[in-house]
Amino acid sequence: MGSSEMCRDLAGEVEKLLKTSNSYLRKKAALCAVHVIRKVPELMEMFLPATKNLLSEKNHGEILHTSVVLLTEMCERSPDMLSHFRKLVPQLVRILKNLIMSGYSPEHDVSGISDPFLQVRILRLLRILGKGDDDSSEAMNDILAQVATNTETSKNVGNAILYETVLTIMDIKSESGLRVLAINILGRFLLNNDKNIRYVALTSLLKTVQTDHNAVQRHRSTIVDCLKDLDVSIKRRAMELSFALVNGNNIRGMMKELLYFLDSCDPDFKADCASGIFLAAEKYAPSKRWHIDTVMRVLTTAGSYVRDDSVPNLIQLITNSVEMHAYTVQRLYKALLDDISQQPLVQVASWCIGEYGDLLVSGQCEEEEPIQVSEDEVLDVLEGLLVSNLSTPVTRAYSLTAIMKLSTRFSSVNRIKKVVSIYGSSIDVELQQRAVEYNALFKKYDHMRPALLERMPIMEKTATNGPTDIAQTNGETDSTILDTKHLPSITHPASQVGRCNYHICFCLAGIPPMTAYNKNGLKIEFTFERSNPSPNIAVITIHATNSTEADMTEFVFQAAVPKFTLKSKKVLNLGIETQVL
Repeated sequence: MGSSEMCRDLAGEVEKLLKTSNSYLRKKAALCAVHVIRKVPELMEMFLPATKNLLSEKNHGEILHTSVVLLTEMCERSPDMLSHFRKLVPQLVRILKNLIMSGYSPEHDVSGISDPFLQVRILRLLRILGKGDDDSSEAMNDILAQVATNTETSKNVGNAILYETVLTIMDIKSESGLRVLAINILGRFLLNNDKNIRYVALTSLLKTVQTDHNAVQRHRSTIVDCLKDLDVSIKRRAMELSFALVNGNNIRGMMKELLYFLDSCDPDFKADCASGIFLAAEKYAPSKRWHIDTVMRVLTTAGSYVRDDSVPNLIQLITNSVEMHAYTVQRLYKALLDDISQQPLVQVASWCIGEYGDLLVSGQCEEEEPIQVSEDEVLDVLEGLLVSNLSTPVTRAYSLTAIMKLSTRFSSVNRIKKVVSIYGSSIDVELQQRAVEYNALFKKYDHMRPALLERMPIMEKTATNGPTDIAQTNGETDSTILDTKHLPSITHPASQVGRCNYHICFCLAGIPPMTAYNKNGLKIEFTFERSNPSPNIAVITIHATNSTEADMTEFVFQAAVPKFTLKSKKVLNLGIETQVL
């Protein structure tokens, strides 16, 4: 209750009472000194001489407990005090040893254990003193091993002491064998009927798994069993610890257990569990087929809960796994026939069918028995997605693009034209825009359609173009719908490039004249037109205007590769020079 001013005034009296012969007064004075230190830390040194003698008291019920509390407070607040009191470690070890070796004492016995409160306090102080110090840690290794092996575990009192012992072993520079013993104690805690003990064991194991991974691995089966616990806190800790235990050696077994957990867990767990499975599969996948199967299993089970980037990530994985294209498109097609409620899975399936639908129809799958499916059946499925009430606008956009892609892979071009034309008047603006652009491809640029709709190339992991441009999230769609890799190389200014990425077909139609450079009396303009004899050839006319009062020398114009020179001379005369590329 005392304020800092009151503590300053009474600190001297408290220090005197710490030296009195009355044990009860010394006990109360020690507790009062703790409060003074908390309020006025700079008065800590005043109590240093009296504190040294408190540990020599034999009446541990009256004095020792409060003395250890006072020492702990001083060590926590001052590094100098911490260094000073490290020489008391042997004395603290003797006190703790006497406690565990002493016989029955009715005054301090709790469930057959001598003064467990004092034992816990001493263990906590030893943890502070031994942290980061080799000599202190070495001095307490033996007593910690004795406490860990001799403490009764049938009562919660013993479990409390063991838990404090484990924390001390993990914090100090203890021997490897002692750390294994501590982890084994936590492993036994996982079998305890008390869910609080199981929870603290999982939390402690999660903190130590990075430094003692192999020792924690020995308790993997017990940890996995905790995934079936009814308590949600225990299940969450068990899930986090299970992901921390995954490595290249146990990836198959651990993923099997975690996928079972994903199937049955509450919705609150599905998002975190799915993210963990994705990360573990990406890091430790034994094969590309296993990786694809695992991600597809997650999308089938918890598609509505996965991260927004799961769709483009899986698309990238499929694209880069060339040998798995036929197998993947067949698996995804069968998944569509079973369930279309998981929208991320439907989006990936639509994209994959659009890219590799010809492999599906031709039955080229070698990984499993190929299925017999016709072009009309594939188109029926995709058209069903367009009209399904379960499909989101993003999913419909994927489906329409997939149908358009199939126009270069299937022979049913007329049917595809009809479907695309219908959605040219869709109330969904995004879907309508795609349909209008696709209609323009059919009508005006049909000769370019095979190049525009060819398969996506293998993508780099850090690439910004590709599947992530098709669907940035499950709720938002980017308008980039075609692969522009094989468009004719036409130079555009920066302001035009961004617009052309969104409206490819219209950029190829009528491009207005453009000023590429206008500085220091030099103006360069481009005009564009399509050659009548060869409509797939674009003619770019360059107009260079010199508005200065003299000729410009050493003037060279270059456009990408190959290089072009203006009129094959290095002098730009007054007026306008024109060259057709």
